Amino acid sequence: LRFLFGTRRRKLNLPPSPGRSFPVIGHLHLLKLPLHRRFLSLSQSLDGASIFSLRLGTRLVFVVSSHSVAEECFTKNDVVLANRPEFIVGKHIGYNSTTMVGAAYGDSWRNLRRIGAIEIFSSLRLNSFLSIRKDEIRRLIICLSKNSQQEFAKVEMRSLFMSLTINNVIRMVAGKRFYGDGTEDDDEARHVRQLIAEVVASGG
Repeated sequence: LRFLFGTRRRKLNLPPSPGRSFPVIGHLHLLKLPLHRRFLSLSQSLDGASIFSLRLGTRLVFVVSSHSVAEECFTKNDVVLANRPEFIVGKHIGYNSTTMVGAAYGDSWRNLRRIGAIEIFSSLRLNSFLSIRKDEIRRLIICLSKNSQQEFAKVEMRSLFMSLTINNVIRMVAGKRFYGDGTEDDDEARHVRQLIAEVVASGG
């Protein structure tokens, strides 16, 4: 109780914060979809603050709504802001946060970035996988075409783009497709989709 409600807390020089922060949930009760518009609304409620703070559970978060401040974050203070928070998913699925996505900034991360730049993101490497990207985009267009053959219809693009992205990555690594046409009844594909869903859920 003292941890949650105690008054003997170190006074921090933080950016302004909207509304009241509740124990355990912090400012989570203020967040609504779509988030980018909600953040704009919160910024306007603080007289157009270029940066403000939120408590999301136990995490202290800073939201930047000014181009000049964002530019300063990525140029003058990029090293200070390069580290990522520790998450359970990084510990248990990311090999104790040693992957390029979850590793702390330092020699190990710089080495991983160098390997990624040479082995994955170089022009030569990307061009070698061009046929995969073309095939996946072709499949996406065919899927959209089938959905609109009868009449105009709403299409949930988020899941389609997620399938496109994951299929591209897995085909580059393993040469297989686990989303979309022809994978619905495949046991291996179903298992992989379940694993990916669990990872996404664990990562928030």
